[in-house]
Amino acid sequence: MKPSTPLGPVKTYRDLLVWQKAKLMAVSIYRLCETPGLSRKYTLCDQMTRAAISIASNIAEGDERSTNKESLRFIVIARASLAELETQVEIAHEIGAVSQEDVGRFRALAEELGRLIGGVIRMRQDRERLSADRS
Repeated sequence: MKPSTPLGPVKTYRDLLVWQKAKLMAVSIYRLCETPGLSRKYTLCDQMTRAAISIASNIAEGDERSTNKESLRFIVIARASLAELETQVEIAHEIGAVSQEDVGRFRALAEELGRLIGGVIRMRQDRERLSADRS
């Protein structure tokens, strides 16, 4: 079993707050792409949903990997996908497809998710350093 968190024991990636927030982000992006401003921007919406799905998927896959080094690799990919999504939302706003209000909500969630992903990366990097020191 994996260690406990302040929210309780972590049995699977579904118990991780970072994954829960990433999944919420993906659902929010899908809903945003259904709004009139974005619904006709097929290519942009496709890229945005792919990036959003990638964040949650890479967190889940990383958590299920057998080594810390592999896990770290997937979490770093999740962080890169978040940066990709942030760029796409900014572009969508600049072309008038997303309101300032929607951008504000997105940014708040993206900042929180970025902090959580950064914390997981630091934890995994610390584990790698400890592992290397023991060798």
